[in-house]
Amino acid sequence: MSLTQNDYNLPSDATMMILDDDGAFRNRLGRAMEQRGFTVTLVETVGEAKNLVTSNPPAFAVLDMRLEDGNGLDIVDMLHKTRDDCRMVLLTGYGNLATAVSAIKRGAVDYLAKPADADDVCKALLADKGQAPEPPENPMSADRVRWEHIQRVYELCGKNVSETARRLNMHRRTLQRILAKRAPR
Repeated sequence: MSLTQNDYNLPSDATMMILDDDGAFRNRLGRAMEQRGFTVTLVETVGEAKNLVTSNPPAFAVLDMRLEDGNGLDIVDMLHKTRDDCRMVLLTGYGNLATAVSAIKRGAVDYLAKPADADDVCKALLADKGQAPEPPENPMSADRVRWEHIQRVYELCGKNVSETARRLNMHRRTLQRILAKRAPR
C-alpha cells in the first residue's frame, strides 16, 4: 500500500537532495518523493552534491553509498557540518554492518539497501528522533545479503577471485560459480 502526500507530516522546509549515479533509479525516486510533497533536487556526482550543500543545504538527503567520484559518507559529513538538522538516509547495493554503523555515527538517520522503496525512505527520514523507523516492507533475503557481501569483498580485492576466495574462506571454484550466477532477489 503506497502512502500519499496527506499521509506525511512534512515540515515547512521539505527540500531534498537525491544523490545517486543510477539515472533511472534517481529519477524514479525523485518523482516518488515529489508526489509525497518534497521539493527534490537530483544530483549525480559527489562534486555536484558538494556544490549544492555549500550553496543551499537541503533539509533531507538520500545518498548513494558508492559513486564513481567518491562516497556518500563524505556528503553525510559535509551536511552534518553545514546543516546539523538535515535528515539523511544512505542507500547502497553493497550493505554491510560496519558501513551502516559508520553512517549512523556520522549523522545519517538510517541505512537502506537498494533498490529502496520510496515509502521506506520516507518512513526513515520522517521517523521521530531517537525512535527507529518501521522495518522495510521488502527487506533483502538472506541469499541476497550473502551475494551482496561476496560482491563487495570481490570488488575490494580488485576482482581477484583467488584473493577473494581466500578472504572469504571458500574454495575458488565455489566462488567462481557464485560470481557467474545472477543476484538472488
